[in-house]
Amino acid sequence: MPTADLILAGAKIRTLDPDRPYATAVAVHDGLIAAVGDEGDVRDWRGPGTEVVRLEGAHLVPGLVDAHSHPVWGLDMATGVDLSGVADLAGLRAALASAERIDGWVVGYGLDHNAFEGRPIDRSLIEDVLGGAPAFLRLYDGHSALVSGAALAAAGVAGPRAFTQRSEVVCDSAGRPTGHLVEHAAMDLVTEVMPRASYEVRQARLVELLSAMAATGLTGAHVMDAGDPELVGAVAAETVLPVRLRFAPWCMPGADADDLAELVAAQGQGGRHWRVGGVKFFMDGTVEGGTAWLEHADCHGQGTDAFWPDPDAYAAAVRQLHTAGVRTATHAIGDAAVRHVLDVVASLGPDARGRHRVEHIETAPDDLLPRFAQLGLAASMQPPHTAYTRADGTDEWSRRLGAGRAAHAWRLRDLRDAGATVALGSDWPIAHYDVRTVLATARSPKGAASARAGLTGLEALEGCTTHAATAAGESGTAGRIAPGYRADLTALEVDPVTAPADEVAQAPVRLTVTGGHVAHRGE
Repeated sequence: MPTADLILAGAKIRTLDPDRPYATAVAVHDGLIAAVGDEGDVRDWRGPGTEVVRLEGAHLVPGLVDAHSHPVWGLDMATGVDLSGVADLAGLRAALASAERIDGWVVGYGLDHNAFEGRPIDRSLIEDVLGGAPAFLRLYDGHSALVSGAALAAAGVAGPRAFTQRSEVVCDSAGRPTGHLVEHAAMDLVTEVMPRASYEVRQARLVELLSAMAATGLTGAHVMDAGDPELVGAVAAETVLPVRLRFAPWCMPGADADDLAELVAAQGQGGRHWRVGGVKFFMDGTVEGGTAWLEHADCHGQGTDAFWPDPDAYAAAVRQLHTAGVRTATHAIGDAAVRHVLDVVASLGPDARGRHRVEHIETAPDDLLPRFAQLGLAASMQPPHTAYTRADGTDEWSRRLGAGRAAHAWRLRDLRDAGATVALGSDWPIAHYDVRTVLATARSPKGAASARAGLTGLEALEGCTTHAATAAGESGTAGRIAPGYRADLTALEVDPVTAPADEVAQAPVRLTVTGGHVAHRGE
């Protein structure tokens, strides 16, 4: 009989395994759970090389997973000055005036649309405090940015541009760019000429970031982009990744047969604690940016267009990937976008059950909710995003949608009640990666969603464990503490199911184990 690499004992274990819901000890061998029960059940697994960790009083649960994150792409997104605390235009101007330059550029991220106080986003509001420096300020939604005239000049952007996806270089009536760049293709015009950290710096930052994530109890992340395989592979070759990463590279409008074949070929590539598994689509953008695909225009007359100019082309691409056995995840925030994804998955037939998912779902009418369970389509949602809205409806998100649609915000409770799989995440760097905050805000939504009932403590935990595993097609290997499952484990000082949400958000993390590797030890 082999011996365990690791034994955790003396814990209050919530396994989420219906065959044995509670235990006090677990043995780990070769990255998998070997035995679960009391200390007598794991005694025979102990050998001379076994590490034994006593967790007296700690609450051990399946490893917590962020079902939507960008830990590699986010290294570039979260660069420069953090503008997330800026509340108004005066604060923005002050932050930019004192910001450190990066190779002569002013770079910032996390800027709230509400900071513009209802004004159109325009470089004229900030240009005089920049001293002529090129500037790139990413708004918090990650789908838009404000750039200076010098940055536009560096990128050779002097007027409107045409794109294969729904993107825009916003221009005034004279055709001059205002500095507002909407969606990825427009922003890429400038990011391609911006300074970028060296490979060595990015490598060190990735290790630091993943270690910090593990310190919050996180053991895995569904990465909704291609990341940087070379960078991740190099880090994984030198150290054990503290957080397990599952990448879903993007499929963008205009993708041809060769592009789709390349995405199919990429599936399964990876190494220890990282692999490619799935493809990410965008059906729309964001409410605040005016690019969410809505069934009725927002208060500015925007939002009636899909991110894919030809939504049928999206359907064809999903169908081709589905036929090849590839799982898909589609960003869909507005009600029209969510409906279209549901219709496309319905057209794939019964074998599509459990193989596809929708990301965000910020507003959806009643008639769409039962279809998630009927189609086996997972809902992947980010409770911390609710904090960008306000309960009184004065925020940009609520104003654009209007009271009726804003009342259908982040329907976590309703989707669970309708029988849907609801996986939970942060969307870092859009919101902080702390998985304890994800658990807490799922139970107590903020802002526009604060009047809606949240999830129970158990449902929130399931959202970061069993439901996250189901959304990724891993329900037989992850999300529970049971023999044969991955040894991804999180130990907290409090019970995440029964403790008040505010205590869960601050709970000390005693231990984080990823694939049998101790990734974090609390004090």
